Amino acid sequence: MDLLQEFEKKQATRKIPYIKPGDTIKVHQKIKEGDKQRIQVFEGVVIKIHCGFGINGNVTVRKIASGVGVEKTFPFHLPSITKLEVVRRGKVRRARLYYLRELQEKAARLKEKKLTQKVKDGLRFESDEEKKEQEAKKAKKKEEKGTEKDTKLKEEKKPENKKGGKSKENKPSPAKTPTEKKEKPEKDEKAEKKEPDKKEKK
Repeated sequence: MDLLQEFEKKQATRKIPYIKPGDTIKVHQKIKEGDKQRIQVFEGVVIKIHCGFGINGNVTVRKIASGVGVEKTFPFHLPSITKLEVVRRGKVRRARLYYLRELQEKAARLKEKKLTQKVKDGLRFESDEEKKEQEAKKAKKKEEKGTEKDTKLKEEKKPENKKGGKSKENKPSPAKTPTEKKEKPEKDEKAEKKEPDKKEKK
């Protein structure tokens, strides 16, 4: 083995999935705009693969955006590429699909091969940074779910009293009790006034 090939093998640390011409892939690439940083996703059909999957390897992806064909060439070991995933696998007999440049709409569509979810998971590459970000997001979601459960439990326990388990709202207020007692003697006085009136009429 040549010294160059040995050196290239040491430098090629990424495990690139097996991509074929005719596959529809998504390429996630980091883009810097001044101080800000964002991830741009480019989805299209693989037209050709050049120089294999080593350090010098690259892939040409084509898509149609608002009626105009756009092609991009991505080196596999570009540091700004954070994620590569195969969306669909097409049935193709050629290694270079340059004939797609002359076709449009339905004529440019390729026959698909059905892929299971396990196969799709195997045809995916994620950088170490991307994996760490996803793990951090999952941990945040778990924490949020835990806090939501705690708040719900606290809200359920608030109306219950420790002694009887009844809320304080059902207890009568002390201001209402004296008014009820005062109303009873007034009714008796009215009844007494009506009785002498009846006797006078007789």
